[in-house]
Amino acid sequence: MRPVRELALVLALAGSSAAADLAYITCQNGDAVGVIDTTTGAQIVEWSVPGKPAGVAVAQDAVFTVAPEAKTVRRHDPASGTVQASITLDGGPIGIAHDPARGRLFVSDWYNARIWVLDATTLATTAELTVGAAPAGLALSADGRTLASADRDADQVTLFEADSLTPRAQVIVGARPFGLRFGPAGRLFVGNVGSDDVTVIDPDTASVITTVPVGARPYGVAFARGRAFVTNQYEDSVSVINLSTLTTEATLDTGEYPEGIDASRDGSQIIVANWFDNTVTIFSADTLSVLQTVTTCDGPRAFGTFLGGDIQ
Repeated sequence: MRPVRELALVLALAGSSAAADLAYITCQNGDAVGVIDTTTGAQIVEWSVPGKPAGVAVAQDAVFTVAPEAKTVRRHDPASGTVQASITLDGGPIGIAHDPARGRLFVSDWYNARIWVLDATTLATTAELTVGAAPAGLALSADGRTLASADRDADQVTLFEADSLTPRAQVIVGARPFGLRFGPAGRLFVGNVGSDDVTVIDPDTASVITTVPVGARPYGVAFARGRAFVTNQYEDSVSVINLSTLTTEATLDTGEYPEGIDASRDGSQIIVANWFDNTVTIFSADTLSVLQTVTTCDGPRAFGTFLGGDIQ
């Protein structure tokens, strides 16, 4: 494991392109974040993050983590892991999304059917939004117009106008939606852990386009090379969905109990956190083959956007 100062040197020498090659993996069991160089396939440093961190969002100048047991959201320096700000939220913080254009964070409250809106620098609470029961994953569209919440126990997704924070619609999806993300064409993909499928939504019309069957307990979604990649917790696999036909074209083997998933900025790699294996699997998004299997800290969840740089 390289010392923190070496990580800072790597970032300084490589410039902004280095951000796309670093994965910040929240490890719930280990009270840690493992920082992985996805080019070399090595964990280069580990941060201590008490409180069982799970949720994560990476910005250009910060890494945000959510520790549900400690009910704490933290802003970290991406080079050193130093905590720049923190807040304890009275509820069940779990999911997180960053709004870079407006300098805000959105954090879901599992226990109280709401979303906290935080200032991304100070982490002060600026507003609260009402959603359905047990909100989990949060996502902001690439154009910054739409905020989406996966309301697990309501079997729905709540859509907001991100600028005004005005509720726009509630869309019924499959059973127990958990992770969700906007695709490159603006469509919203929702993993339903209770019905083993993915609901595809047109956010402009707040309507369901289709439902795609995948593996058991779909959790997270990422996009690259004209495909959606969906982790299946109970099948130790990733389902690959063709974005043109919205049909499953392949299934990839992962480590045990895959959860968080993200794509490199250049779209060449898909990175998967395997909770029970304490590993991260790095796939080629072109050939769908395994490039690296990386050992990381205990209980990697990586629930959110965990790759440095601009997330597509």
